[in-house]
Amino acid sequence: MKITPIQTDIFKESADLPVFIVHHIPSVADKTVLTVSSKLVCLWKGLCVPYESREQKEKLIRQESDAALKTPLAWLTLKSGMIMTNAGIDESNADGKLLLLPRDLYACADELRAALKKAWNVQHLGVIITDSMILPLRAGVIGAAVSYSGFKGVKDLRGKPDLFGKKLDVTLVNMADSLAAACALTMGEADERRPLCVVEQAPVEFVDQTAPQEIKYPIENDLFTPLFKAAKLIK
Repeated sequence: MKITPIQTDIFKESADLPVFIVHHIPSVADKTVLTVSSKLVCLWKGLCVPYESREQKEKLIRQESDAALKTPLAWLTLKSGMIMTNAGIDESNADGKLLLLPRDLYACADELRAALKKAWNVQHLGVIITDSMILPLRAGVIGAAVSYSGFKGVKDLRGKPDLFGKKLDVTLVNMADSLAAACALTMGEADERRPLCVVEQAPVEFVDQTAPQEIKYPIENDLFTPLFKAAKLIK
């Protein structure tokens, strides 16, 4: 697998994102996966609000969240079936504004993929919209897929044998987040200006119709559900 980050110009609010991407990446091979920073998608959709105060930001966080719990450092929130910080609202690299995530991130990934497939004249293409996430009890951020399009985001290994022939009972491999995390290492978090990343020979199964539900784990079976209930983040 080959991962190539792409340095770009600064993307402007409400500019044409497919045109911007093709300008910096004139062509790709069939069966390429492209990762795109969620900041570009927020700007593309015009979801920018001038930063006024901490109180204004906290109000927006509560409005954009399905559930929200204030912690000493930030808000722990549930949005679009994902646990994230501050409902994904970001003010870094935003030039004095707050960037809000679209409500239907999968529709954005589908729209972007359709435009790029046409521009690049490829049959199979994957698109991942990435954002920074925090793992419990781990320092630092990692990249994660807030949405994706064009490939199966989860690889099911249940029933497959391990090295010694024992059948796996529960193992699912999160392909979308794994690719996002790998790309985030090269894209950067500060002033690198590398919001795009091209992945060649990714070990994924390309599909025409993405199934977002595949990556959403049932809340009644989730390992962290008792902790979230104890914290009163979910009922």
